Amino acid sequence: MVGEKESSTVFDNFLFPKIFHTFRIAIHWKTLVIAFLAVVVICLAGRIMDLIFAAASSSWSQDGVFIRLWEAASVSFHSALKSLFAFNILGVAESIAGYFVAVGSIFKDHYIYCIIFCVIKLAVISVCGGAICRIAALQFARGEKPGVSEALRFSTKKFLSFFITPLAPVAMIIFIGLFIFLLGLIGNIPRVGELLMSVFMFLAFFAGALLAVIFIGAIAGFNLMFPAVAYDGSDSFDAISRSFGYVYAKPWRMGFYTLVALVYGAICYMFVRFFAFLMLLFTYWFLRLGILGDNSKLTAIWPGPRFWDLVGPSGLPANWTQSLSSFLIHLCIMIVVGLVVSFIISFYFSANTIIYSLMRNKVDNTTLEDIYVPFNKARTEPSVDESEPKETQ
Repeated sequence: MVGEKESSTVFDNFLFPKIFHTFRIAIHWKTLVIAFLAVVVICLAGRIMDLIFAAASSSWSQDGVFIRLWEAASVSFHSALKSLFAFNILGVAESIAGYFVAVGSIFKDHYIYCIIFCVIKLAVISVCGGAICRIAALQFARGEKPGVSEALRFSTKKFLSFFITPLAPVAMIIFIGLFIFLLGLIGNIPRVGELLMSVFMFLAFFAGALLAVIFIGAIAGFNLMFPAVAYDGSDSFDAISRSFGYVYAKPWRMGFYTLVALVYGAICYMFVRFFAFLMLLFTYWFLRLGILGDNSKLTAIWPGPRFWDLVGPSGLPANWTQSLSSFLIHLCIMIVVGLVVSFIISFYFSANTIIYSLMRNKVDNTTLEDIYVPFNKARTEPSVDESEPKETQ
């Protein structure tokens, strides 16, 4: 009996298998609908901004900034995925670095566009991502499945917390860096400047150490910020404090959980993409069987899908009816692609919500079932049971 209890306790300490619950949560239609809503809004915002900036500038690129950002993310993501399955960790790092280099180059040329687009994207993710985290938290903690409207109401009420939390570390870095910048300005004063700069250099080093702590905590703990708000109803300060604290308290455990989620997510994504590819491929081939002749009409409208390019190459419509048909088919395919991208978003927020719960359990010794529940729906029970007859004196 003692041996069974000890073995049970040992296996209970291995919480990482709970990360494998992510697929079931992420593939649910509620989280997919919310993620798809985010994809649609962000894509529409990007395309509208491309049209507005193109109309305002004669030298605007034909592809548009949004298309370039989308292609940079897609190329880097699939390059990192291929490197991951080839066990090329250096290749994964190079793909991620290449993405930031590409985005940095785009930001340098179109910084006003990128700032506006990032604000819009963060606002959309704050609502939709927060709602997905809330659904994942309730389902993982209590087995409850809240409705889409209920999850969106929660994220809307907590919008400021979701929106400000990722920006707060950036603001702290800029604020602390400003003091080092001012010390550098003082150094421009002839003779006296370099002396003052050297005297107060220890303060600059201290500020640099704070910047390093904030930067590492923000990068490593960024994934825990939204789940902190969704799980504990935290404000921005508490969410940052929890995410930083969990990372620095148990960094290796955090890294291990993240690695498990990354590998598992890559496998799940390949399955979802393979499913979408098969769906498009079966549809295309049976259409080819139905269209008699050399299939030139179908090829002109829809050349067919590829695994790494679900949309496929562009066709060459011969007349306006084929052009309209090609557009409608392309629109349907883009919905399928949007659902695949929605799964990535849903899996990301769901997995990090579970990781947050596991880290909170190990660091704060909080049970996995403990979750914040608003009190606005609490029922007040009567103090006297009116169904019982009153005693007569």
